[in-house]
Formats: sequence, C-alpha cells, structure tokens
Amino acid sequence: MKLVIALVLLVIGTLLFHWLSPWWMTEIASNWTFIDTTIDITLYITGFVFVAVNLFMAYAVFRYRHNPDRRADYEPENKRLEWILTIFTAVGVAVMLAPGLVVWADFVTVPEEADEMEVMGMQWQWHYRYPGADGKLGETDARYVSEDNPFGMNVNDPAGNDDILVTSNEMRLPKDRPVKLNLRAKDVLHDFAVPQFRVKMDLVPGLVTYAWLTPTRTGKFDILCMELCGIGHYTMRGYVVVQEEDDFNEWLSQQPTWADMQAIPEGDPVAGKASYATCAACHGQQGEGNPALNAPALAGLPDWYIARQIDHYKRGIRGASQDDVYGMQMAPMANMLADDAAVRNVTAYIGTFEPSKSSGTVEGNAARGADHYVSCGACHGARAQGNHALQAPRLAGQDDWYLKRQLENFRNGVRGAHQEDSYGHQMVLMARSLQNEQSVNDLLAYLNTL
Repeated sequence: MKLVIALVLLVIGTLLFHWLSPWWMTEIASNWTFIDTTIDITLYITGFVFVAVNLFMAYAVFRYRHNPDRRADYEPENKRLEWILTIFTAVGVAVMLAPGLVVWADFVTVPEEADEMEVMGMQWQWHYRYPGADGKLGETDARYVSEDNPFGMNVNDPAGNDDILVTSNEMRLPKDRPVKLNLRAKDVLHDFAVPQFRVKMDLVPGLVTYAWLTPTRTGKFDILCMELCGIGHYTMRGYVVVQEEDDFNEWLSQQPTWADMQAIPEGDPVAGKASYATCAACHGQQGEGNPALNAPALAGLPDWYIARQIDHYKRGIRGASQDDVYGMQMAPMANMLADDAAVRNVTAYIGTFEPSKSSGTVEGNAARGADHYVSCGACHGARAQGNHALQAPRLAGQDDWYLKRQLENFRNGVRGAHQEDSYGHQMVLMARSLQNEQSVNDLLAYLNTL
C-alpha cells in the first residue's frame, strides 16, 4: 500500500506543481504563438501518458498485490494489447510531431517583405550589422576580420559602405516589422536565443544561419547564448530593445557606418605628447606609473583598452561609484580630452613607451597562482600578453598592487556594475571565482613571473 500511495501522491503533486507553479513561459513578444501551442500540445500528451501510466501502475500494484491463495498467470505475448499500444503510441507521437513540422516550415520561410540584419556572436559578446540606405548588406568574409575590421567587411564591395555597425551587446528592432536575422559566429559555436521571441538558432563558424520573427510588443529582452562556447559562456548576455518604428529609425541614424569607421584617422603620437603632459603628472613621463599617487603603469597597455577606459570615465561607466575614490579622481582628468581624436592621439603616444616590469609588492605562492590563472588565461593569454579578439588587456608587467585593487573592486561591485560595461560584467563573475585574498595574492605572484 505504501507504494500505491506514493504513486498517487506523485501524480497529484505533479499536477498541482504544473498548474500552481509561478515558473512558466515568459509573455511572448513575437509572432511565434504557434510555438507555444506546439509546446502545450506536447505537454498535454506527455502529461496524460504520465498520469495514465502511474495510476495504472498504482492500480496494478494494488489489484495484483501478493496473495498466498493465488498464483500469477504467465502470459508472454498478447497481440491484441501490443496492437493497441502500438497504435496509440504512433498516434500520440504523430500528434506531437506534426505541429512542430508545420512551425518549422514557417520558421524557414522568410516573408519577402522582411527587413534583413546580421547578428555576430563571439567569445563572449554580441555585435550587430544593419543595412544602410540601399537596404542591402555588404559582403563579409572571415579572412577579412582584423582589429580595424571586426565584422570582416569586404573593402572592395561598395554595398557595404553604408552598412551600420553596432559593436555593443544591445540590439534594437522596430515593432511590428518582420526581420530576418543572419547569424554568424566569429570563433566557435554559439546559439542566439531570446526567450520572449521563442526564437533559437545555432551560429556555426564558416556558415550563415538565419531565423526570422516579427516583434509584437515594445520592451527590453535578454539575448542568451544557448551553446556551450567556452569558459565565459555563462556571461555571454545581450539585450534586444523593441521600439516604435520612429524611435528605432532615429536611433539607427545615430550609429556609425562602415564608411565612417574607415574614415577614422590613426592617432598622432606627436599631437598626443602635448595632451599627455597632464597624464604624466600621475602616471609618469614614460607611463611607468606611480604607487605613491595610486597611478598604474600605462606602458604596455594596448591603445584600444586605454581608449575604452577613457570613454568609460567620460561617460560615467567607470569612476562614478562613491567607493571608487581613485576612479572619481580619474573621471575629470579623462574629460580633459575633448574628443575621440584627442583620445586616439594620446593612446598613440602611450604606445611609444616601453613596457615596464612590475615591482612585485604582493607576496603569494606563484605555483598555486598558476592554477588560478588557468581561467584568466582563457581571455588574457597563456603569458598574460592580452587578446584583442576577446578585448582582454595585457596583464604581464602591470603593477600587482593596482591589479589587486581592481580585482577587489570587481568582487565588491565597485567596478563592472554599470549596465553598459559588458566586459566589466564578465570580470565581476571571474573575479568572484577567486575564493579569498590569499587566492588573489597567489594569482598576482604568478603574474609577476611573466
């Protein structure tokens, strides 16, 4: 009887959990309502089978429980029962599969009037490309990808000159307009998924896959990578903002085109030398840093990383927290660089400095630190040389006292908490994987050997 009661309670508890649970599918925000219908059909069929099988098991256990006055009747075959089970199973499977096939046929058939754009996945970010005034996306190829050409644009294809490039994790779409998403992977397998859209599709290196949808309500929704793509897979988050068409068009007109990016001149180190005079007061004449002023070394850091940090200080993404005392000092200094040209010039001048060696002020076990660095090395390189593709700066040669403070800031949410600091978000999670201060010291001791 205990087993019978357990089986009945299992069925009742499962049904109650299903109907009363607050965890259910998110409110849909696209045209793919039939996907929800397909899921419901599958749940109803499998749920009916689950209830029927378990209640039958409970009945069989109770009805045919042990009785010393009767013997079991051995019946190895029952063709009538086998036919009934085979037919009911076949019908159930067909009813579950048929709606999915109908949905898939619609999913791979893009409406002729659909807009077209591109989603590029990479470890561990999302970038987007929209067609310009000609309504046509230019040609791309993986062989063209470089630091100055992150999308792999073909410079010889004039159709790509007006393509609009968005190098942030935020994608925007207009409401009530169908859109085809061309999906590309820059490095490894990824998967583009927005739960509210009911859209999910793999990104395969060397191929262009696609999905399409029509956003049906405005709002901001999470973009998730649903393919294990490396150590930072769990941090690969983006956002899609659905707007009214006029708002979307206004935003789109403010984004840079491929022609705009090509027209950006290189930094002038001669012009940057004059601007650096203010920076030198803290960071040293050769960017060697100054512990007394809590100014880290700049020599050896890549120009794109320095430029990003200056931009973050200017926009309040970094240095706005009351707990970031030194960051708050840096923010007004960054604003002394009037425009992007001035930033490029300063970073070009800093690039002429010779990297310095860390003074080694932190004591730790370098051998244990090497084990901790395995995770860090996935982005920053095996020898902490940095990796532009992953937007991870050089760590070798950087002052350990400064790195320790930044790790503490990431761990405590002082840095990396701003919504627009996508790389900072990733660092918060990675920094918190270091269990305690001794782990941090061991890691820094290892970095001092590189």
